[in-house]
Amino acid sequence: MKIVFARLLVLVACLFAAPASTLAADLTVVVTDTAGKPVPSAVVTFAPANGAAIAAGLKAGAYTMTQKLMKFAPYVLAVPAGATVNFPNQDRVNHHVYSFSKVQPFQFPLYGQGKTRTMKFDHPGTVAVACNIHDSMSAYIRVVDTPYFATTDMSGRVTLAGVPEAAGRLSVWQPMMDAPEHSVSRALASGKSGPQTFAIKVRGGALPASGAY
Repeated sequence: MKIVFARLLVLVACLFAAPASTLAADLTVVVTDTAGKPVPSAVVTFAPANGAAIAAGLKAGAYTMTQKLMKFAPYVLAVPAGATVNFPNQDRVNHHVYSFSKVQPFQFPLYGQGKTRTMKFDHPGTVAVACNIHDSMSAYIRVVDTPYFATTDMSGRVTLAGVPEAAGRLSVWQPMMDAPEHSVSRALASGKSGPQTFAIKVRGGALPASGAY
């Protein structure tokens, strides 16, 4: 009888130790323009209302923005705050990579093929990247303060893995979006289900791809 009672206490303790907010599921988001065309290179983030969950889940790993064929790839790179970004040059010409963005200004003076420079990005926000030698080269690094983020593919679709079944805010940022801070967001209630869709207004011009060349 004592053994059965002890097992019952353990079971009850486990139930109370695992609140509903620990439940997680994948969240699919589709981003289009107002004409219904898919929007690639949009950074989608989910920030749980519980700020502690954000801090505990951040993973500051290493990311890469490559210079190749006189372009940066990817055109939009999303990273968590604290991440290190590598900037390898795979072109046969030298590049001078820089940013004057307030979030993280930096400069990498001329360096050639096979060389790499690195930079750690600690502060959330947008970092516009360019080459001081080749004006046609541009890209963006979007630094986020949540572990739940991803960039839309050419179909305008993305899946955020393991999003907690808790209330929070879903946001979409895209450098060509015609909106304040190039971003829109909406509140999501606890127990959300099904795909989320955004129809955003995009400034004129072709949308660069989100992936490599």
